[in-house]
Amino acid sequence: MPGIDACLQEAMELPGARGAAIVDWTSGLALGTAGESPNGDHEATAAETAELARAAAEYTAFAPALTAGHKGPPVEDLIVTTHTGYHLLCFVETTFDSSVFLHLWLDRDTGNLALARLRLGQLAERLVLG
Repeated sequence: MPGIDACLQEAMELPGARGAAIVDWTSGLALGTAGESPNGDHEATAAETAELARAAAEYTAFAPALTAGHKGPPVEDLIVTTHTGYHLLCFVETTFDSSVFLHLWLDRDTGNLALARLRLGQLAERLVLG
């Protein structure tokens, strides 16, 4: 079960990975970062991606009401494509009421979005926060 640093290191080993972060979408703070940031500032990127994650998790158009007994984030992941890359936000389910997601920035030419989505989901399941 990887902690924050090990999780980020594994994410950065994915083909085409340019940067990765673990972010709290309530506060917009990065709990950890690795690699590059799309705008050169990891903290600004964390705050900006947190806004997107918060909108997806809170608006019923994206996150309909959960069924009884379901716990965890209402959204699994988000994918944003640009001309030069992909941004993958993968929500982390924890034992406590958390609002954490993994953000992976991939190069469009060398990254494999399908593989990254699968591996990031696996990392999110194994991540240990604390």
